[in-house]
Amino acid sequence: MNGTNRINRGEMTILGCLLAIGLVAGGWALGAQIKAVRLGDRYVTVRGLAERTVKSDLAIWTLDYKEAGDDLPSLYSKIEGDRKIILQFLTEQGIQSSETEIGIVGVVDTQANEYGNSQNAAHRYIAEQQIIVRTNRVDQVAAAAQKTDALVRQGIALTHRDFGGAGLVYKFTGLNGIKPDMITEATRNARTAAERFATDAGSSVGTIRQATQGVFSIRPADSGVPADSDNGPSFGNDSDSSLMKTVRVVTEVEYYLEK
Repeated sequence: MNGTNRINRGEMTILGCLLAIGLVAGGWALGAQIKAVRLGDRYVTVRGLAERTVKSDLAIWTLDYKEAGDDLPSLYSKIEGDRKIILQFLTEQGIQSSETEIGIVGVVDTQANEYGNSQNAAHRYIAEQQIIVRTNRVDQVAAAAQKTDALVRQGIALTHRDFGGAGLVYKFTGLNGIKPDMITEATRNARTAAERFATDAGSSVGTIRQATQGVFSIRPADSGVPADSDNGPSFGNDSDSSLMKTVRVVTEVEYYLEK
């Protein structure tokens, strides 16, 4: 009987120890969880901006021209003559033949247009052609584009059907080369802003809770967009019309605040 009691007392002692250990461990885990929840409530969201003013490194200049007439052979001769004049002009401006691409001649028969009013057409045929200059020598093209009045004096009126009247677009193709440094700078600027906020709040900046890189945008250098704007990418005619461009990225970072 006494032996049985001793066994029961030993089992109860072990059970009590295990229960005590469980309570301690559970209390520590609960305390750690509460601490994490409180820490999660203490964070600040800031933005970091990085900008670069860059120069376009690719120019695409589209020269469209057309002629009208009633006789196809003579009309083709006119288009051919215009092409020679334009190519000579480009050569005089320092544009190399390897930088030019000549499109095919397109002809519209106004009398074959069942949806148009061909009776009012001054000429039966309209022929058009396109010469495209593509080069990394952007300054050369920019200078040449200012002298197209020389073509007008020779009876050639350029049209701009493809670029909303622009004809000349500038591209910046080196974005991938500057992305890493700009992201680093934007993140550094975001932390600086967080540290200022933390100082005012009597805290210090901890680790990153969450971060969003943001979208890279390319805009004309003189677009007047606010420095902290993050309206997404701006690629298209507005950006393409400018030789100098502003590349911008805005990152959003959340930092934990520590006492």
